[in-house]
Amino acid sequence: MSRQPIAEYALLSDCRSAALVHRSGSVDWLCLPRFDAPSVFGRLLDDRAGHWSISVSRSTTLHRRYLDGTLVLETKHESPTGRLTLTEALAVGANERDHRLAVQSPHVLLRRAECTVGSVDLEMEYAPRPDYGRAGADLNGDSGLVFSSPVAHADENGIARARVTLRAGESLAFALQYQPAGGQDGRWTEQEIAERLRETIAAWQTWSSHHQRYDGPWPELVKGSGVVLQGLTYQPTGAIVAAATTSLPEVVGGERNWDYRYTWIRDASLTLEALWVAACPDEAIQFFDFVSGAAVGQLHEVGDLQIMFGVGGERDLTEHELPHLSGWRDSRPVRFGNAAWNQRQVDVYGELLSAAHRLRSQVGKFTSGTAGFLADVADAALHRWEEPDHGIWEMREEPRHFVHSKLMCWVALDRAVELADLLGAEAERVSRWRDGRDQIRRAILERGWSELVGAFTQTFDGDALDASTLLIPIVGFLPGDDPKVRATVNAIAERLTDRRGLVYRYRVDDGLEGKEGAFLLCTFWLAHALALGGEPARAREVFGRAAALANDVGLLAEEADGATGELLGNFPQAFSHVGLVNAAWAIQQAETGRAAPTTKPLE
Repeated sequence: MSRQPIAEYALLSDCRSAALVHRSGSVDWLCLPRFDAPSVFGRLLDDRAGHWSISVSRSTTLHRRYLDGTLVLETKHESPTGRLTLTEALAVGANERDHRLAVQSPHVLLRRAECTVGSVDLEMEYAPRPDYGRAGADLNGDSGLVFSSPVAHADENGIARARVTLRAGESLAFALQYQPAGGQDGRWTEQEIAERLRETIAAWQTWSSHHQRYDGPWPELVKGSGVVLQGLTYQPTGAIVAAATTSLPEVVGGERNWDYRYTWIRDASLTLEALWVAACPDEAIQFFDFVSGAAVGQLHEVGDLQIMFGVGGERDLTEHELPHLSGWRDSRPVRFGNAAWNQRQVDVYGELLSAAHRLRSQVGKFTSGTAGFLADVADAALHRWEEPDHGIWEMREEPRHFVHSKLMCWVALDRAVELADLLGAEAERVSRWRDGRDQIRRAILERGWSELVGAFTQTFDGDALDASTLLIPIVGFLPGDDPKVRATVNAIAERLTDRRGLVYRYRVDDGLEGKEGAFLLCTFWLAHALALGGEPARAREVFGRAAALANDVGLLAEEADGATGELLGNFPQAFSHVGLVNAAWAIQQAETGRAAPTTKPLE
């Protein structure tokens, strides 16, 4: 089983698939040709599931970073005899120098090692194990994997190895390309690898310079989060995955191990809002078209909107277990697929319409199909808000009347009223939306507040706290300085945090065994809510607790262990980076005395 800390990995992405590279130089996770494809390297979840390592003998010093504005990783090794720089990336298409990435991705992982001082002994080990390790070794390209290496010797165990001494000025370059049957020979020369690395760097930096205009506190973390969120986007459709991995547990040895390599409407909508740092409507339009296309007919046929899809728009995401994999630190089961795909979660109506509202000036005008779909989403919120659901946290038990779900139905109708002209909605329909919005508001104020608890609660007429109620001021339901909002914020800060001050989602039985770590998104929500309540100094303190958990290249997982602060859960997690971006922006607004953020983060 794999025991390496999650924080020791870095992300590579070509906006189609993702790899995780350990700081030692081992690629321990790679799925090709899509985020949700079976793994080629899976040592992250089991030592037997494949890896590709490039290491320096007797390395004593190591420093790594992303080249500015990119997901191109540079790692510097120092040994007693010399220094070596390893540069690696999932390549984007050649000559892609505009604001879009990976339009023509070649599905290739590039790695180039260069000795800069003295001499170094380089060791390379290539051990592919396709299909989550079920297919065995493949060194001949039979599974569509073409390995380009100037030095490698295969053994009977299906591993290609090499040991080479490099001297100052010398380099070696390697490539692994996914080449489906019938494609051209994918062998790469060292010159081609070096050139494609340069083009990939240039393409990412062009994208960053076009998009990133944030000027506020924590600029490196905020801008880095923007690049990570872009890296979790599946360019061919506009889908956005929740994370790059599956089955990294919420607590070591637990069963809360889910596959996050799919597009949740909620997560993707919030990601799109946080990602939007410049006037460039193509990605927003593409996403809304993707959702409306994937969900076509659902609202009319079944009255509900499916809450998640595959990155190609697939609807059936049936959950399966992989019993031959031991899991990260023996955290079983390892899963692919996600059973939440057929849950009812009515809050997604609000996230989707909130994103449409926030990005309205960039979108300009929706297609008639998308406008009609969004209007139908508002109608669904109107008709479904009184029904129980499984909620934002996807509890695997009987549905409940979650306050957050009602809140987001209110958001759906509130934003639909303001978007009425763009949606082509007639006056009578808008009037129904407005009346429904007011009805939900009254219900939340009457049944979502508990005098006994002194806070808004997880469910109607309940007495349990839930961090999702921190969104009440964030979505504009009540102002941040409202007495009930302040009381809720303080109750969560006092009663729903660990000893480090990180926020748990809730502390009630959710139908699953075991506990979970503190949720980083919820901690950023707390900082965001404090900023809206006029407490920027306190917000900075809370923000700092969560941001300090980012690893050396600025990546965050879903959760953190309350005792040690170790990162837990799938990685990198879009939700955590979304929370970081929006909380930083809210703190900036509070410190400069500007209006509360209700329309557009990062500008």
